[in-house]
Amino acid sequence: MLLHLGTTWLLFAVATVAVFGFFFGSALDAIMKDDGFGSTGNTLLFTLGFFVAVMVANEHGVAFRDLRLAVAWGLSGAFVLISVMALIKAGLARL
Repeated sequence: MLLHLGTTWLLFAVATVAVFGFFFGSALDAIMKDDGFGSTGNTLLFTLGFFVAVMVANEHGVAFRDLRLAVAWGLSGAFVLISVMALIKAGLARL
């Protein structure tokens, strides 16, 4: 799905996800404070998690005929990545 997009649409998709990621990342930074990654770090993790989840789902044969399904997969991947990274950070802080 993402690999078949033109350059303009791909940049538009990345920009849109990054804007929403910054919104969620800022809110998460206000909640987590020192346990988080900062607004920019959270934004990068959300954006990376979103697109990796969409690409992985595509590789496993999930066809995104509906945009809502793609967004659901992407948001799930973003929140899973940020959760795993926060768990790793908390685990390393205990050492």
